[in-house]
Amino acid sequence: LTFDDCNKSDRAFVAGVLRKHGFGATFYVTEGLGFLRNKENYVTWEEIVELDRMGFEIGNHTRTHPHMPGLSPGEMRKELLHIEKRCKEHGIQKPTTFCYPGFGHSLSCVRELQRLNYLFARRGVGPEFKDGGRGGRGPAYDPGVDHPLLVPTTGYAGPDWKMKDLMWAVDQAREGRIAVLCYHGVPAREHPWVNCNPEDFRKHMDYLGEKNCTVISMSDLSLFVDPRKGPEDPYAPIRARMKREK
Repeated sequence: LTFDDCNKSDRAFVAGVLRKHGFGATFYVTEGLGFLRNKENYVTWEEIVELDRMGFEIGNHTRTHPHMPGLSPGEMRKELLHIEKRCKEHGIQKPTTFCYPGFGHSLSCVRELQRLNYLFARRGVGPEFKDGGRGGRGPAYDPGVDHPLLVPTTGYAGPDWKMKDLMWAVDQAREGRIAVLCYHGVPAREHPWVNCNPEDFRKHMDYLGEKNCTVISMSDLSLFVDPRKGPEDPYAPIRARMKREK
């Protein structure tokens, strides 16, 4: 269970709902978007510290929220190291998982994450599933197939992603596969295309509880998955899925 972009609701609303259910989660931190200028819509570092102290994982989502494939390896490294530095300044352990801003990724990104010893990284729903940018379905993560630095999103919240889509995502978590869910703001005040209404979110979490789902952070995948293992070609599983769907 993951939350991107440092929306104000992360601490103000989401954390309380998760604690009620005893769920783990990862909050992916960036100082991009409106983080530095708009504290009505984005959390403060003090609130990020509170999320950390509550037992949630703080993950890396880059300094400026750039399109990572457009950066050089050196620029990627600067983006990543900045958030690591900020976490250290606030007494938060070094992030070990990453989320690609805007779901943009490349082999160069994967290699840089490897050099910095990241364990897992979450991508979006594509290219296997079409992404209209307003919430959608994606593949389940198959640890025996997928590269740990290209973990697919099985569902991300938005106006076009409904309860039936959450139920579908949960149904994909079988035969060793893992459903990976992504939320942004609850609500997403600046980005309505990835909005989730608070009451819908409560219903989503209630459903996960009713289904007795094991709801964890990205880093806790290491309790079930060896992040050192993965295909030599990180993109081979994606190409194989695309080929099967043709």
